[in-house]
Amino acid sequence: MLEAEDGPILVWGAGAIGGTVGAFLRRDGLDVTFVDVVPEHVDAIRDPARGLRITGPVASLAVSAPAMRPEEVRGLWDRVLLCVKAHHTEEACRALAPHLAPGGVVVSLQNGLCEAVIAGIVGRERTMGAFVNFGADYIEPGHVLLGNRAAVVLGELDGRETPRLRALLETLRRFEPEAILTDDIHAYLWGKLAYGAMLFAQALGQSSIADAFARPELELAFRRLGEEAVAVAIAEGVAPRGFNGFDPEAFRPGAPPEAARASIAAMERFNRGSAKTHSGIWRDLAVRRRRTEVDMQVLPVIAAGEAHGLPCPGLRKLAALIHEIEDGRRPLDDANLLELVP
Repeated sequence: MLEAEDGPILVWGAGAIGGTVGAFLRRDGLDVTFVDVVPEHVDAIRDPARGLRITGPVASLAVSAPAMRPEEVRGLWDRVLLCVKAHHTEEACRALAPHLAPGGVVVSLQNGLCEAVIAGIVGRERTMGAFVNFGADYIEPGHVLLGNRAAVVLGELDGRETPRLRALLETLRRFEPEAILTDDIHAYLWGKLAYGAMLFAQALGQSSIADAFARPELELAFRRLGEEAVAVAIAEGVAPRGFNGFDPEAFRPGAPPEAARASIAAMERFNRGSAKTHSGIWRDLAVRRRRTEVDMQVLPVIAAGEAHGLPCPGLRKLAALIHEIEDGRRPLDDANLLELVP
């Protein structure tokens, strides 16, 4: 039952986000099943002698649980936590759809505006949005680093406070006790798109997130990215919400430069306290050497801006630089960030 806090949960995507959240829920005795495309990771999670380890300053724990590859899944679930990379959303949704109970719900614990993709496949009434900002890294099969605690927000797409929403909040509070509900999940998702653009900028070089925010010569670059994303959100009728140092009001058109400067400094302080030093985008490029979520996070903002007559030159340059690195035409270098300075 969706109103049952401790009902079975299917975690689709057991990497940094899904692995972390699912491990905490499993530790608390919930019925959690993991799905992942990496065979070695699946084997580790379901092996009682190995299991899934979460390490870092927040917690140290290990759990074993049922785990399988997508083609091995059988049965139906009322609650599915979708935690795959944004560009894998459609493929994952089509694979999980036969295993979603008629009255079930898919909760997107992803970056980007994935809820629209999910709703197009399983139905809007079976889709729920979530915003997460904690830092975690997939280290190796069976091992995830949790770097810090941060905002976790849950909301129905239509803003209603429903019994299933309250039940899922209590479930997620087993992982993040300070998790909250919102009547405007889109405001948080657009806020994350603005902040996320700055993380894509960090990923162009080798310095940490905090060190990138600390570079005074990059203030104008971060300001431009934030201002462009926030302007598009406003044009879309969304008032972005802030979190963990990111203040969208500081990046609104006409905001004083010192407001953006203060927010950038606050984001530096927040990230300085995390054991996760670099963005997941940077790890995709530098460590895992795979494509990033740029096409699902930055390009949609550019497209929405174009529809409103907002050219977004900084975001366009950012996307082009990321694509060059993905294609092997540009090395990771801190000097890349200087190309974003207007």
